Amino acid sequence: MDSKEFKKIRKRLDRTQKAIALLLGVSQKAIHSYEQGWRNIPPHVERQMLFLLSRMDGNPKVIRPCWVIKKCHPSIKVRCPAWEFNSGKLCWFVNGNICCGDASKDWKEKMKRCRACKVLKTFL
Repeated sequence: MDSKEFKKIRKRLDRTQKAIALLLGVSQKAIHSYEQGWRNIPPHVERQMLFLLSRMDGNPKVIRPCWVIKKCHPSIKVRCPAWEFNSGKLCWFVNGNICCGDASKDWKEKMKRCRACKVLKTFL
């Protein structure tokens, strides 16, 4: 997530920098730094911002879980934490999910895959 996307999501959430800082458990100065591009946005902050955005009323809802959309083979599905925890609509939120046949090595790689996927794109 870059500074422009962070600010765009904050505005879609209709929150001030102070209010989003409280929701995220960070300082208002950190929010200012994220939006100015002075500081990288940590994975846990990105995850929380996307989660809050996904829970907004009026967002389109993914009707089917990710494993249905992606047509996951049963042998892959049973190893995937998104399936195990019935989180097919929040698969992008779960680390270690077996998307595209294997787990991503880190958050950056995972989000690159997720941003290209219909499940996350439905509310971005």
